[in-house]
Amino acid sequence: MKYHITTYGCQMNTADSQKVASEMEKLGLRATPVAEDADVIVLNTCVVRQGPEDKAVSRLLSLKPLKQKNPDVVFGVMGCMVGVREPKALREKFPFVDTFLPPSDPSALVELLQARGVQAETGRDDYWLERDATENRYALQDADFILPAHERGQLVSAHVPIIFGCNHVCAFCIIPYRRGAERSRSIGEIGAHVRSLVAQGVKEVTLLGQIVDRYGYDVPDGPRLPELLRALHGIDGVERIRFLTSHPNYMNDELLDTVAELPKVMEHIEVPIQAGADQVLKRMKRGYTTDDYRALIANIRARVPNASIATDIIVGFPGETEEQFQATYDILRELKLDVAHVAMYSPRPNTASASRFPDDVPSTEKERRRIALDELQAEVVGAINAKLLGQTVEVLVEEKHKGRWKGRTRTNKLVFFDDAAREWKGQLANLKINRTGPWSMVGELVK
Repeated sequence: MKYHITTYGCQMNTADSQKVASEMEKLGLRATPVAEDADVIVLNTCVVRQGPEDKAVSRLLSLKPLKQKNPDVVFGVMGCMVGVREPKALREKFPFVDTFLPPSDPSALVELLQARGVQAETGRDDYWLERDATENRYALQDADFILPAHERGQLVSAHVPIIFGCNHVCAFCIIPYRRGAERSRSIGEIGAHVRSLVAQGVKEVTLLGQIVDRYGYDVPDGPRLPELLRALHGIDGVERIRFLTSHPNYMNDELLDTVAELPKVMEHIEVPIQAGADQVLKRMKRGYTTDDYRALIANIRARVPNASIATDIIVGFPGETEEQFQATYDILRELKLDVAHVAMYSPRPNTASASRFPDDVPSTEKERRRIALDELQAEVVGAINAKLLGQTVEVLVEEKHKGRWKGRTRTNKLVFFDDAAREWKGQLANLKINRTGPWSMVGELVK
């Protein structure tokens, strides 16, 4: 039997799809990139903005004829379109779907397949992996996190959720309504997940949370993110650790000092500002001011020298004036951050902004503002990366792309290089940068 998963949206959805894949592999199914060839089809959906939701619905409807042709095909819909409550409206709208799965929880699909006679396979020969010709092979246990067969020994970097849901209800965000309250995984569970990934060839893990630095806040006297980072840092085979996304209110000195201290934790911080005008931040219910954010950026740079910093920005939030947008433009130009993910505001059902504020910024104006920030950011990043010309950087090589090796620096910058003499996938390479640009760089191997 074969399964197919289509994923929309964020890194958490990517991790959730990988969890579904793991459960399918344990049942003996194998992945196929072609939905029409699959016995089990899962769409993992996103509703953070209207665009991804529309794509998921369109794709689901396009697959309906497969179910009509072969009723035995199992259809599952997962993710934020389903949410954590009973999806009665979706069941009525899409009666051909066999099961609706809340975010991060594939158990209903597993139970359905087991009820149809599909049982977990034990002692599978292809759970054995060859590390190399000089080492003994090892087996993954049934309880471990199993990557799809085609990714075992091939996947260099993987996402690992550490906290699900969110308690910080920003005015524009639908996540708390669709993913529920915060739930932190235990350090032991996360460690077992990471060790399983390392056993299958993964070298880098990115720890995920809607607000990742609130890890452990939901547990009385629970561990915090710095403690988790120290525990994972001690796992043999892990070469790099990243985490995202942070919130300005929870990025504290202890966390920054831990990043600076631990060699395996990368100097890359993702901490969104969302807007550069205090009036807009207040309507967004973000809980900080622009001066607070400026102080945070200064503190990051003081405690984690040479760190790269990424931010998120929403343009066209209800009531955003031209002057308020200009304030966002100005602070982005002032702070000179390494990455700015810019999105146009899209009203989401059940959120405070959708119920309280009219969506009064025209779509054409939202697009103009987005383009203006993207163009500014290209200039900013081009200047930042130009300072790396002639310097040597360490790159973890991910794959070969159009004949060149492709990897990322510790600060998450994309670098390409040539070398036909050696297999570099999953290896660390020292490269001297000889060409820079805003989105990627080119280097040569330092012998």
